Amino acid sequence: TADGDLITLCEDRILKILANKDAVFNADGNTNLTATAKVLGQAIPYSGDFGISKNPESFASQSYRVYFTDKIRGAVIRLSKDGLTPISDYGMKDWFRDNIKLSNKLIGNFDDKKNEYNITLDNSTDGLPKTLSFREDVRGWVSFKSFIPENGVSCANEYYTFFNGKIYLHHDENVQRNTFYSDVLQSPFTPSSVDIIFNDAPDIVKSFKTINYEGSKAKVNK
Repeated sequence: TADGDLITLCEDRILKILANKDAVFNADGNTNLTATAKVLGQAIPYSGDFGISKNPESFASQSYRVYFTDKIRGAVIRLSKDGLTPISDYGMKDWFRDNIKLSNKLIGNFDDKKNEYNITLDNSTDGLPKTLSFREDVRGWVSFKSFIPENGVSCANEYYTFFNGKIYLHHDENVQRNTFYSDVLQSPFTPSSVDIIFNDAPDIVKSFKTINYEGSKAKVNK
């Protein structure tokens, strides 16, 4: 719900259905709200040609934001007070268009402790499942994760995922880092790695949202 109204995620459209009120349209196209005895009133579509396709498991909510995927259009969408936004366009547009269509399951959940929306694809272009994380404060996809959950949920500021029917607590300081589901996997530890991409203009100072770089004169080989 949003402001007491019902948010409906359809296969090809996202709607807001007014609750205990209805919309009266003026001649200029503007709307006025009026009280009504109807439980559900006018259905108003959000602008943007997006839906949740056939992957309701990708849905996750946090505060006033809603996240989900649109497999048909190869996009990951956020619904907030400013409407629908394809967050997959933030540096990952081509990657998601290539990989989402290969997956049958798109499992979404929100990690309240890290403020990240995690989306798991059960298949990708290299034939392996993938988990990615999106953060609002940097407006971008910050990491690939090495855990592939069956589902996930946040409760009381703790983040839990499910694997082989068992529930696991994340961000536990008593467990070795980068270790997930260690009692059932052959390789429980996954080393961290960072891929850094720079452009071909070394004389220009770059500024990134997640990695800050500053420099003066570039190295010149005589």
